[in-house]
Amino acid sequence: MNKGKKRSGWRKLGRALLFIFGSFLLLLIALIIYVVSVGHIHPPDIADKRALKLERKPLDSTAYTIGNNWFRKSNSGLYEMYIEGKPFDRGVIYGKLSAELVKRQEDNFTDQIKKMIPSQSYLKFLRYFVGFFNRNLANNIEEENKEEIYGISFSASDKYDFIGTNYERLLNYHAAHDIGHALQNMALVGCTSFATWNDASADSSLIIGRNFDFYVGDKFAEDKVIAFYHPDKGFNFMIVTWAGFTGCASGMNQAGLTVTINADKSKIPTGSATPVSLVAREILQYAKNIDEAYAIAKKHTMFVSESFLIGSAFDNRAAIIEKTPDSMELYDPKKNFITCTNHFQGENFKATPENIRQRDETASGYRFERLTELLKEKGPNTVQNTVDILRDRFGLHGKDIGVGNEKAINQFIAHHSVVFEPKKKLVWVSTAPWQLGEYVCYNLDSIFSMHGLQTDHEVYDSSRMIAPDPFMQTKAFTNFKVYRSLKVAAQAGVDLDPGMIPALDPEFYHAYVVAGDYAFRHGDLQRAKVFYERALTKVIANKSEEIHIRKQIELCNKKS
Repeated sequence: MNKGKKRSGWRKLGRALLFIFGSFLLLLIALIIYVVSVGHIHPPDIADKRALKLERKPLDSTAYTIGNNWFRKSNSGLYEMYIEGKPFDRGVIYGKLSAELVKRQEDNFTDQIKKMIPSQSYLKFLRYFVGFFNRNLANNIEEENKEEIYGISFSASDKYDFIGTNYERLLNYHAAHDIGHALQNMALVGCTSFATWNDASADSSLIIGRNFDFYVGDKFAEDKVIAFYHPDKGFNFMIVTWAGFTGCASGMNQAGLTVTINADKSKIPTGSATPVSLVAREILQYAKNIDEAYAIAKKHTMFVSESFLIGSAFDNRAAIIEKTPDSMELYDPKKNFITCTNHFQGENFKATPENIRQRDETASGYRFERLTELLKEKGPNTVQNTVDILRDRFGLHGKDIGVGNEKAINQFIAHHSVVFEPKKKLVWVSTAPWQLGEYVCYNLDSIFSMHGLQTDHEVYDSSRMIAPDPFMQTKAFTNFKVYRSLKVAAQAGVDLDPGMIPALDPEFYHAYVVAGDYAFRHGDLQRAKVFYERALTKVIANKSEEIHIRKQIELCNKKS
């Protein structure tokens, strides 16, 4: 009798568990269907799609035209493009002119993501996460931007359909900067920007310099595009970008207004809003002064915190729009220069605990001090001085802190480096590697007055070029390139002597961390501990790195 009751009890328990499991499975399926459905983004309705019938005309092996629009590869290694017309037409022409580059850049981007996240299951989860996170993305983007991105999407590759449609992918890529720095609060992109004017500049004119330290692999940074836009509405403008991306990280319009963006500390957001780069793009296209730039930024909600350094020929000064998902303010230093790294300086934000931690526990505060120090040392600023500062690889008081240290202004990861002279409508853009190659000068007035592309003439101003950095000819630079290769090999588990790594960059703390991590993984705890302890004697980029090093030393002691 008792045995029968037990069997009956087990059957009831089994049915209950089966019911619970079945309910959970149905809930999970429903959730996946919901995420997929809300993650789908419908493209804008375009009444006139005649631009899709246009064909590009080759001028030579590296130059193409469609009507007045053109695309070419300069002998500097930079790609240059001129686009005009209505939003959808601009996008279609952009895509057709640079189709190979649009496809190659997505390959480079996805290859780097796979290196960072080798797990296929996690990549699939990330796809659904991004889809859900950005479920309202299209509602927060201006119709003009959506139409232009939709136009480009016709030239994107079909091999990534498993991620989303061409339009969905390109739209989401415009939010990649925001999602990346929201999910990696301990590893923000570490950009640096500054401006001088009046008696802080040698000729009293406004000069702006910036490093865009956004690293998605070496290949991604190879194919920079200097895009010149003549839109049907707003100001003509230029941006330094990559194929398929229409947002602004660094740019100047024909009214002499410049925009550069610097990431700041953010909480993990709960939903999508307007991507930072598209806010910057709207400012560039429609603002002629600082007040108009502020008004445009104010009308948008963003899901991350960002500093927009605005330079204005109209005002002959620069200011920083500091914006969080909840509030914003205009920071005006009331001086003749301004500096910006990755923390806020305005009254509303500078004393908040999270901003203080960001300033003191990351490389931002140290880099800010070094930037201020260099501006004082150099005296009245010039374009050449600005380039020299952007290339500076040392720490405070000129201390050798290792090549590639995040606390240096030149971290050797820059996608691009730019100098602007807004009143003269001049912009200098760095060439590879990083900001060490020559800076190519473009005159916006000259380019926007061109009548078609002449293949036997470069469009840049060759008389204003800035020479390459002599550092490229040194043994230290050669060693740094070898160090980067060995670092990749060590992290991939290739058999090597870890002592070779710090020998190539002996003042760089991270070289000892890479060597220590390699020795630790291979069970050589005594040697790993020596590397970690050596790292602690160097200038460490941020608090989280120091914590990692000390934890590894504790683990070495425990396991020994």
